[in-house]
Amino acid sequence: MSDIVREGNDPRAHMKSQLMRESLVSKRVAEQTVAESEWKILPDVNVLYLGGQSIVDRGKSAVMPLLERIVEARKAHKLILGVGSGARIRHTYHIALDLGLPTGGLAMVAGGVDEQNTTMIQCLLAQHKGIVLSKDHMLHLPLWLESGMIPILNGMPPYHYWEPPAGRMRVPAHGTDLGIYLVSEVLGARSMIFLKDEDGIYTDDPKTSSKAEFIPKIGVRELIERDLPDLPIEPQLLPAMLNARHTRKIQIINGLKPELLPQALDGEHVGTIVDADI
Repeated sequence: MSDIVREGNDPRAHMKSQLMRESLVSKRVAEQTVAESEWKILPDVNVLYLGGQSIVDRGKSAVMPLLERIVEARKAHKLILGVGSGARIRHTYHIALDLGLPTGGLAMVAGGVDEQNTTMIQCLLAQHKGIVLSKDHMLHLPLWLESGMIPILNGMPPYHYWEPPAGRMRVPAHGTDLGIYLVSEVLGARSMIFLKDEDGIYTDDPKTSSKAEFIPKIGVRELIERDLPDLPIEPQLLPAMLNARHTRKIQIINGLKPELLPQALDGEHVGTIVDADI
């Protein structure tokens, strides 16, 4: 317990601590908070992200085989499942922009689309203990995982109404990819796997360019510097990885090849690995 400190005739009481009477925006004070490590809340959990447009929007042919693999993988791994928004979010943005909603408002209505996909996936996994994880129930997460459940959540919007201004752009810069990634980071998860509709990252969009070359592994700094014309993940995720304490490596795999998921969960390199430490 911290000691109570009173100095001279000052009637105010202070709790003796490292930050007593200090400004929290001071660079000197910020340096004092640097730590070599942080506590990992759930270090044995794996966070999976199902792309909205790349997986969910494709319907039964893409979703069901992948969910079957997820159900099977749950027997050996603790899993949290994140779900993306998909194409419908573009129509929602179109209407919200026309109505003049601010960026934070756009983020919140986009979250509503995310919830629809989350609910659909929960219905498909209900008989396998799939359950929607709202932010109000995060403290129940360890119990749910120990009970063999598959928590399903949406990561949009990561900052709710307080989405940072996006400059000239009004569309929120921070989306579901970042939101689910931040869940992995705060939990200190064992792995963060993005399931998209490509084998990983290419030098260009492989759907439109025959010259696109596959990149099996790349550092975050190099990926930022290369400024590729097309990425399967949100660019805002990359600066977050550079500042991360726990999830400094992610893997992007092809969710249309569901047989790759068990291999990725076992730590095999089956897609593109993005690493903040290389």
